[in-house]
Amino acid sequence: MKNKLQKGFTLIELLVVIGILAVLLAITLIAINPARQFAQANNTKRQSDVTAILNAVTQYAADNKGALPAGIPDSTQGASVIGGDTVGGQVDICPSLVTTYIAALPVDPLTNNGTPVSTCNATYNTNCTIVRSTTNNRLTVAAPAGELGVVITVTR
Repeated sequence: MKNKLQKGFTLIELLVVIGILAVLLAITLIAINPARQFAQANNTKRQSDVTAILNAVTQYAADNKGALPAGIPDSTQGASVIGGDTVGGQVDICPSLVTTYIAALPVDPLTNNGTPVSTCNATYNTNCTIVRSTTNNRLTVAAPAGELGVVITVTR
């Protein structure tokens, strides 16, 4: 009788390879962490957005002899959300800024699908806050909904 050479892999060998691949995949997913990457991307957008809002308000003040858009609270009143509901304590700076100083007011990525406010109606909410300091007259725009425990603020 002739001994036949059997070609192929045994079940044990296949299971070991599948196990190794599963461990490598798990390590890769933990290292990449897509949820954290998305959160960091959203925070980067928030940083850019608050800077853009503050730049627009600063340009407005420069063109209006230092006067700020109406309704920006001072630090004794606390920060107000930039939005169209002035009755609800929000400050509506959209009519003063949009199209002249900024094309559209940026909105938090997780608010209203992040769609910027290009028409100033009473229903918008940027989910950003603004306040003027009474001690040094500086403006602070913040995105308090930052992810990963981060509150993004820009002061100028």
